[in-house]
Amino acid sequence: MEFAAQLSAYVERVERGIDALVPPAGTRPARLHEAMRYSLQAGGKRLRPVLVLAAADLFGRRHNALPAAVALECLHTYSLVHDDLPCMDNDDLRRGRPTAHRQFDEATALLAGDALLTLAFQLLAHHYAAAPALCAALTREFADAAGSQRLIGGQMEDLLAEKKADATAAELDFIHLNKTAAMITAALAGGGLCGGATEADLGRLRETGRSLGLAFQIVDDVLDATADTATLGKTAGKDARAGKTTYVRLHGLDAARRHAEAQTEAALARLAALPGDSAFLAALARRLAARKS
Repeated sequence: MEFAAQLSAYVERVERGIDALVPPAGTRPARLHEAMRYSLQAGGKRLRPVLVLAAADLFGRRHNALPAAVALECLHTYSLVHDDLPCMDNDDLRRGRPTAHRQFDEATALLAGDALLTLAFQLLAHHYAAAPALCAALTREFADAAGSQRLIGGQMEDLLAEKKADATAAELDFIHLNKTAAMITAALAGGGLCGGATEADLGRLRETGRSLGLAFQIVDDVLDATADTATLGKTAGKDARAGKTTYVRLHGLDAARRHAEAQTEAALARLAALPGDSAFLAALARRLAARKS
């Protein structure tokens, strides 16, 4: 299948999965579930759930990967809802729409994020109960990626690095490897687990996710410095205004772009070492490197 059509098919599967697996907006308390769906159904690239599905297909899709894909999108969306809060990044736009705390209120956004985090693990427990080893492996993979030493730890280090004049390249790598790359790595590994990948191939998937995640975040840093708000769908230039430690701030635009290219090439090399047809994943990696939003 041609890349654009295959990507569209994956995204459509994700959208249907979100609609089917997330409580309806009218579920009591309706305001909470409306806010959860508002944030989940705001669109976006659906990168992480698409990676879950594509990695599962690469290895034969031994188990249905859709609940894992939706679970990971719940985790990702919860982190965005909380990142946007006034006590964190204090942003007004996400995916081209008002952020959850602007559309509803701070307390509702906070609780919606909490509920999405919890729902992710409910989905794993309910939909993989008949495969306890897989359920445990997915839970471990996603919990590790989203925990205090990875996603949340990266966000903490990101906040600590604001307006820090002497931030180091090692500190920046910690932020990017954990705040962004950890979830992309979990997506590929989670899909591999659903597909029946060997331990060796799971290791290759994790290495791919590390490079792909770094490239993705570096491109984000570049776009924040060079694109406009309408194109991004979120507030442009906020990193510089907040004094955030980014690849652009530490290394400059040209070096940041070169590093993103190098990480993309590393991801492509690792994909080529995997069994099966990784053409879709390779095309997706190239598209992410060249994106404008």
